[in-house]
Amino acid sequence: MPTPTSTVNSVLNSTLSIGPHQVQPPVVLAPMAGITNAPFRTLCREFSGGKGLFVSEMITTRALVERNEKTMQLVHFDATEKPRSIQLYGVDPATVGKAVRMIAEEDLADHIDLNFGCPVPKVTRKGGGSALPYKRHLLRAILREAVSGAGDLPVTMKMRKGIDDDHITFLDAGRIAVEEGVTAIALHGRTAAQHYGGTADWDAIARLKEHVPEIPVLGNGDIWSADDALRMVRETGCDGVVVGRGCLGRPWLFGDLVAAFEGREEYARPTLREVAAVMVRHATLLGEWIGDEARGVIDFRKHVAWYLKGFAVGSEMRGRLAITSSLAELSDGLAELDLDQPWPSGADGPRGRTSGNNRVVLPDGWLKDPYDRAGVSEDAELDTSGG
Repeated sequence: MPTPTSTVNSVLNSTLSIGPHQVQPPVVLAPMAGITNAPFRTLCREFSGGKGLFVSEMITTRALVERNEKTMQLVHFDATEKPRSIQLYGVDPATVGKAVRMIAEEDLADHIDLNFGCPVPKVTRKGGGSALPYKRHLLRAILREAVSGAGDLPVTMKMRKGIDDDHITFLDAGRIAVEEGVTAIALHGRTAAQHYGGTADWDAIARLKEHVPEIPVLGNGDIWSADDALRMVRETGCDGVVVGRGCLGRPWLFGDLVAAFEGREEYARPTLREVAAVMVRHATLLGEWIGDEARGVIDFRKHVAWYLKGFAVGSEMRGRLAITSSLAELSDGLAELDLDQPWPSGADGPRGRTSGNNRVVLPDGWLKDPYDRAGVSEDAELDTSGG
């Protein structure tokens, strides 16, 4: 496994190439259902100074092809988003191909990422997400259709180690991706069975990097701070990092990541007053994006606990803030807090889902043969997007 200190220095001074797009520093916002919508991407991009790559929520290929109303809203990008990055989910090669061609022909995005990492049952029970790479021929067919249909648009993929410890797929999937013209691979160092529990296996990221030296490999899993990102690069030799749960309630993490990869130790340590201001802005952006202030604030509720983690805020007040329905109510509640609190020590730890060791729900007979394409039904393509 690569460990030389020169690894970090080379990444600090290099640019990640995703097709024609140069990403510096090599930092990517992971697609997260219900999280990485346009408002959240705006916040992260503002803190990063526009540096990095920010990927949309998961877009279902069937819903895109059928021009589902919710899906068409999700594929709308702000004029300042460059490059525009869409993540697609699909299990049928023909439908994936149609969706990719639609994106290319209608200029809906500048980069396409394919989701082979989602572990949630409603996706894996139909053979999608982290279940799909087990079917090697099906994976190849999807990648071939996507790369062919994308034209000049770069196609990347995000995956997990495999279904469980007895069904590891990432090395085979990585080689297939290279052979089919995928531009880069992101690996979450967990199996589908682990969901988000336990510790991410960074050794697997290093092994993938050694296995597919032809294209960039990005590491994902357990990056809670900018120092974690540098440590991942140092320990695995990966070409960049993908950050998911680490930025929940911490959009300024992308500013920290830019500083770290530029060799500066200028990390944000906001007071509660500064955090509260970001919370109100986040809720405001959601309302503007949805077109309804109340719905925007309601959508923001799930972020409250993440933003307030580590601060001295009583359970009653946390509960009140988590049921607000207007910007005024949210602002008034935040004003009652001790806003002069400094950034709490130990607040950079895990956030979001932490469940693990789950049985992976799969189509009947899915594991009988890793090379057949049986088990993918006509309804396997979800008709809604966003996860």
